[in-house]
Amino acid sequence: MDEMTNLQKEQTEQVEATPETDNVADDQEALKAKYDELNNDHLRLMAEFDNYRKRTLREKAELIKTGGESALTAILPVIDDFERALQNVRTSDDIKAVAEGIELIYTKFMAYLSQQGVKPIEATGQPFDTEMYDAVATIPAPEEELKGKVVDCVQTGYTLYDKVIRHAKVVVGE
Repeated sequence: MDEMTNLQKEQTEQVEATPETDNVADDQEALKAKYDELNNDHLRLMAEFDNYRKRTLREKAELIKTGGESALTAILPVIDDFERALQNVRTSDDIKAVAEGIELIYTKFMAYLSQQGVKPIEATGQPFDTEMYDAVATIPAPEEELKGKVVDCVQTGYTLYDKVIRHAKVVVGE
């Protein structure tokens, strides 16, 4: 009877061991399939990101290349006005009319710059500030209240949205 019991135990152990082996093989196949799926997804995602990166670089390069197009096309009417003014300067005897025409062109151009965020820096009579002005000369102040202030502006400075893009060249009273 002991022999039979041992034989039954061995058969039971074999039966129990066999499904585990099959389960392990099934689990390995499932894991391999899951790994392949995740690896494929990862490779596709990497390729998609690489394409996105290249596309954005191309778009940035295009923007840099043609970004000023709208600004330049808006200046073209001012150039046309200058061309007409030059023709009138050569043929006109009325200096006052020519001067008025040039003032109109200047006003039109300054309005365009203002629309683009460019504004001239007010200098004369202002306290000297190294952030806004470059002193090209100092002179004795003609009046006591002009000491340390801008007496004359040699070249106008400009700001672009409150950032100085060209310092005003000024004469300062001492």
